[in-house]
Amino acid sequence: MKISYNWLKWYVPEIPEALKLADVFTYHLAEVESVEKLADGDTLYDINILPNRAHDLLSFHGIARELSGQLGIEFKDPSGYYKIPEPKLTDLKIDIQTSLCRRYMGRIVRGVKIGPSPEWVVKHLESIGQRSINNIVDATNLCMFDCGQPMHAFDLKKLSDAKITIRPSVDGEAMTTLDGKPVATKSSDMVITSPRPSPQQGEGEILALAGVKGGTKAEVDADTVDIVLEVANFDPATVRKTARRLGIFTDSAKRFENDLSPELCDFGMRELTGLIIEMCPEATFEDVVDVYPNPQSKRELTFSVSEITKKLGAEISVAEVEDILKRYSFEYTKNGDTFTIVVPPLRLDLTGPHDMAEEIGRIIGYDKVVPTIPKIEFTPKTNDTYARMNTAREKLLADGYSEVMTYTFTKKGKVEVARGAKGKEFLRTNLADALKESYELNRLNAPLLGNDETKIFEIGTVFPDAGVAKSSEAGSPDANAFSEEIHVAYADKKGVVEATLEEFTKEFVIPASEPEPTSDTNRSRIKSGMTQLHKFIPWSQYPFISRDVAVWVPVETDPNELVDLCKKEGTNLLVREPKLFDQFTKDDKTSLAVRMVFQSNERTLTDTEITEIMAKIGREIAVRGWEIR
Repeated sequence: MKISYNWLKWYVPEIPEALKLADVFTYHLAEVESVEKLADGDTLYDINILPNRAHDLLSFHGIARELSGQLGIEFKDPSGYYKIPEPKLTDLKIDIQTSLCRRYMGRIVRGVKIGPSPEWVVKHLESIGQRSINNIVDATNLCMFDCGQPMHAFDLKKLSDAKITIRPSVDGEAMTTLDGKPVATKSSDMVITSPRPSPQQGEGEILALAGVKGGTKAEVDADTVDIVLEVANFDPATVRKTARRLGIFTDSAKRFENDLSPELCDFGMRELTGLIIEMCPEATFEDVVDVYPNPQSKRELTFSVSEITKKLGAEISVAEVEDILKRYSFEYTKNGDTFTIVVPPLRLDLTGPHDMAEEIGRIIGYDKVVPTIPKIEFTPKTNDTYARMNTAREKLLADGYSEVMTYTFTKKGKVEVARGAKGKEFLRTNLADALKESYELNRLNAPLLGNDETKIFEIGTVFPDAGVAKSSEAGSPDANAFSEEIHVAYADKKGVVEATLEEFTKEFVIPASEPEPTSDTNRSRIKSGMTQLHKFIPWSQYPFISRDVAVWVPVETDPNELVDLCKKEGTNLLVREPKLFDQFTKDDKTSLAVRMVFQSNERTLTDTEITEIMAKIGREIAVRGWEIR
């Protein structure tokens, strides 16, 4: 929100000079995104008000009250300065037909003269980047930025029978917004109307999109004489959905979508009335019609200073808390170190003791809280399931198996997934089916990867059946109930074996509650002759390239000489030990064939760089007097 320093000084004359004030905002309220010095000597702040305080700080009054409490300086409440018109009977009728309109206040003002605004009003609006339109529209805009309550004015002669209805829209109703944009409403929208015989009549009926934007139907123009002032409160979610759907982002919608207290309407109507009296002294004001079906209830909040101290991690005294409550004009009672406050109607963010801890910490300054690492003495508890999974994994790794992870979703099963991908609509009932496919793929590729045999395993969750439907409190079955189990499955040339995690580990010693054991300790815990633990190295996401080289060597040559040569010259791209896969003797020479697998963890290898490595290997073979076949 853009805040003018000079405008702010109307309410808190004793605020610090402009640059120091920016630090107060930053350290105790909200981030200042920019500070701009204006040509007329004013200073403009762009403050990032977060959603938890948008209901009261998206206004000059809200910021001013906050600074008054924070700095302990006077706040000049403007309420007493607004003129109150003599009461006059009214024939204005307001009909709220939806609970999404929480309050609606309307007032007829007769005999206004549309014209330019006073210079101070124009200057105030221009200081925050707003342009002046005419005195009535400027009054509604100025009051919104000043107190935070959106307002609107309709031309009375364009309404039917001085009646306003607030209702849900009908799909397809049409209207044109004040900026000339045609829109079609949906039933999820809320609209302000002046009733016609049928809501399907369209554009002729809608006066405004509630909380979002006014329409041209009842627009105030140069010929307007009598107006209806609107000060209302609307459901934040409804306003936000309508604004986002239509791409209409207004200052009004911004405030409503962050929620406002309906209690703010009283002040908004009083301020708007007082400003129009100043601009149009000859106008007559009829009584306010106020429809408020469910008034906001009084809220109290109790907290103790000891709670605040514990949450902040800093010693806070009772006297400090009481001083803060007085500076912020909270009504409160005290009993020892326990306070009970009356939550101000506009402070929708204060709901519990935790909020008061944040409030007090923010006001005192979090820089005053000395960071101290808490002393926590406890014995960690072992999660039995996790410990069993680790035990099973260590056992299988030690036996030479490699871990794989297969897909949880399958074509068939007993637990169906809502809106699942085609062919993957169910949760798996076992691990064995997918593990068989994985084993076969790994077995076929084993020669390329230089593996003598394929041994793989998986530990994962399966969903063997839909379970027993559970009854809710109302007695209806829970259709989403299902059972799940953790299984262990391993596959080798003998086949696939699958068991539940408990069955697989029932003969093992599961570690008790203690720090993570060393690998030596783990080895001693697991039976079945485990000899070593394997450290998992993530596999590369990039494709491998395999190359074979066959060489004629003297009969007496040790095959390991060729293997060592290839290993030495293969560079760090060689991911498997060169494997001798063919050997035969003819006459006085022996043929040795070696397979190499190259792969990178960082990129896709090119044929050119592997060719260069193979050329270097070829040169080294030639140096030894061997011959490549």
